[in-house]
Amino acid sequence: MKFDTPLLRGTLVKRYKRFLADVTLDSGETITVHCPNTGTMLSCSAPGSMVGLSVSYNPKRKYPHTLEMVRVGNNWVGVNTARTNKLVAEAVEQGRIDEFQDVHRIKSEVKTSSHTRLDLQIFHGESTTYVEIKNCSLAQNHCAMFPDAVTARGTKHLQELARLCREGSRACIFFLVQRADADRFAPASHIDPVYSMELSAASAAGVMVLAYQARVSPEAINIYRQLPVELDQAAR
Repeated sequence: MKFDTPLLRGTLVKRYKRFLADVTLDSGETITVHCPNTGTMLSCSAPGSMVGLSVSYNPKRKYPHTLEMVRVGNNWVGVNTARTNKLVAEAVEQGRIDEFQDVHRIKSEVKTSSHTRLDLQIFHGESTTYVEIKNCSLAQNHCAMFPDAVTARGTKHLQELARLCREGSRACIFFLVQRADADRFAPASHIDPVYSMELSAASAAGVMVLAYQARVSPEAINIYRQLPVELDQAAR
């Protein structure tokens, strides 16, 4: 995915009220921007960090700038979770996800029960797979981790995927790692032990657990390789 126009650069002043952040542009002007990320952005929201912003020219938007990425050390970290599903769908369509080849249709926002929607339904070859996608911006000791806060909603998604598998369907939880300083993925059991246990239980039920990494830059974000997944063996 290429950005339509180059991202604006600035410095993060603070993130607050969950969906807002103040940024000082390189011009010296401080503006309020939209922050489309429901997580804590743990490890990638330090004041003083360099950031990249996109701009919308929709006159109805109160805050035309969107926080797209944050610089952590020598790496850009993608934090706009509104782009995550599209990035994965694009990679699937382009044949860059090994597990989904011969794809002839992708359906978004699929209702699988009266109370649950999953991100994608992929029709590939003779198979159909339900996919829930999570954006991963947290990394510690070169290990990408999810979640960065307790997530009851994420746990519900895992339980739904496991239910689908038990009923004979194919299902997948897909973690998109939007930072380059990680060489593997593991659930953040120290943050949400319940999610970690449910992830292991879902895997045992037949849910495919995938983690893929993206190259993130102010020009483009592209998924390019799969990362090994390390589940909590004690929870299985």
